[in-house]
Amino acid sequence: MIDSIFLELGAIVLVALVVSGVMSFLKQPLIIGYIISGILLGPYFLNITKSTDAIATFSQMGVIFLLFLVGIGLNPKVIKDVGKVSLITGIGQVVFTSIGGTLIALALGFDLVTSIYVAIALTFSSTIIIMKIISDKDDQDSVYGRIAIGFLIVQDLVVMLLLLITASFAESGLSLGALGLLVIFKIILIGLSLALIGHYILPKLMSFAAKSQEYLLLVSVAWCLLVALIFHQLDFSMEFGALLAGVILSNSPYKFEVVSKLKPLRDFFIFMFFIYLGSHLIFSDISQFIVPIIIFSLFILIGNPIIVMTLMGFLGYTKKTSFLAGLTVAQISEFSLIYIAMGISVGHISQEVLPLVTIVGLITIAGSTYLMTHSGKIYYRISKYLKIFEKRGKKVDDLKFHEGSEFDVILFGYNRMGRNIEKALKKLKTKYLIVDFNPEVIRGLSDQKVESRYGDVSDMELLDELNLYKAQMVVSTVKDFDTNALMIKKVRERNKNIIILTVSNQEDEALELYKRGASYVILPHHLGGYHASLIIKDFGFNQKKFISEMEKQIKRMTFLYDGS
Repeated sequence: MIDSIFLELGAIVLVALVVSGVMSFLKQPLIIGYIISGILLGPYFLNITKSTDAIATFSQMGVIFLLFLVGIGLNPKVIKDVGKVSLITGIGQVVFTSIGGTLIALALGFDLVTSIYVAIALTFSSTIIIMKIISDKDDQDSVYGRIAIGFLIVQDLVVMLLLLITASFAESGLSLGALGLLVIFKIILIGLSLALIGHYILPKLMSFAAKSQEYLLLVSVAWCLLVALIFHQLDFSMEFGALLAGVILSNSPYKFEVVSKLKPLRDFFIFMFFIYLGSHLIFSDISQFIVPIIIFSLFILIGNPIIVMTLMGFLGYTKKTSFLAGLTVAQISEFSLIYIAMGISVGHISQEVLPLVTIVGLITIAGSTYLMTHSGKIYYRISKYLKIFEKRGKKVDDLKFHEGSEFDVILFGYNRMGRNIEKALKKLKTKYLIVDFNPEVIRGLSDQKVESRYGDVSDMELLDELNLYKAQMVVSTVKDFDTNALMIKKVRERNKNIIILTVSNQEDEALELYKRGASYVILPHHLGGYHASLIIKDFGFNQKKFISEMEKQIKRMTFLYDGS
């Protein structure tokens, strides 16, 4: 049994290696490669994935670790800031997608019960797909990222509560009021218990565990799985428990170490999730459903984003934030397939509906992955048509804390590198503007009287607003190649003589950025090695010099970490 599992894992990795290699060569999202690998490994082709229980466990671990790390990246204050818009968009999207889906299904000739089942299945957005792409793009702290995570939590809560009440009602025969009280009691019990543990016990435990990196990892994983297990035992979602466990750790001073240690585990197990998803997609004769598949897919890929954009525009957000948030719901969830399968098992709908929803799921997951991955380019091309989704007047997410429009230097990204660059700009006594997509960072800079504004280097409209003709230098600390390439092109169109500094982790991409017009490309790992070589050359074997440099570095790191 054990040998067969290892053989399957070996085959899974090898097939995924080849398929993902092709995807990488074609510069396509790896998620698509993982799902295609799962399909190839499944019963319709190679039929290798037979240890379904083990693979299912691996996939669930991936989901739990993914949401745990997302939770660590969340600040409880963020939930408060986006609570209103998350609640309205989360519930609004479910309501309007259900209504629209039902009407479309009825118009296509489905009976009422089937139409309702299909419509409800179309309302579920894939938390895993969205969280994975937002994490990969490092957009958790952006306004749209926070809102997307917020309304996904709202949707998951709605689904979780509906399933809990339905299951409890069927099994226990309790009245709806009694079930409601039971659910509220469970929530209060969990909330109080975790609050007490998170405030009094967990900080001391993490401080003790931090003496050993291995033990810190073990404690973090144990905490994640413990909370997930508690939620499971109380008939709540394990995934939501993992997310909450991460949120409780979000204020820990050791969260960065935890994240760095857990990322490799998350990446492997989430890879197994997509393999499992692909291998369990069900296909059969769909010729009779070609038209419904196309219409439902377009409804999800276009209709869902429009619903979210309309709601967010009504709440006063800019069209770009609304557009980016809207793209996150342009797919259906793996849970949609489970929901349809449940309907078939109880005899409410026919078996033929499952392959229909399966194909819609595959199309929308692939489509939304491309849309979210290339959202910046897409927005740049269609932004002028999105004005109808934007209210007049000042926008909720339009944070500007600067006077005038002429700056010598424009710095995009106030991360650790950005903070060091700002220190140099201060010494030069030059007039500079800082642009960052984290609203908390911008508010913090405004409190320090630093001229700043909320925005993203990939926002071409923002670059149009900035007076690039007068600027002498633009610095981007963003590492995404496509974003920097697009920025260089736009900036060069406005000012041919401007100095442009960008960042890259890949030598080949750095060379391409030079061809595109970058004045200098920062390669962090090269600079680190070069700096170390200079220190060794200058200090030799003089221990006192190394100790002195160590003390200076500790002061610099403390300054950057505290943000003072």
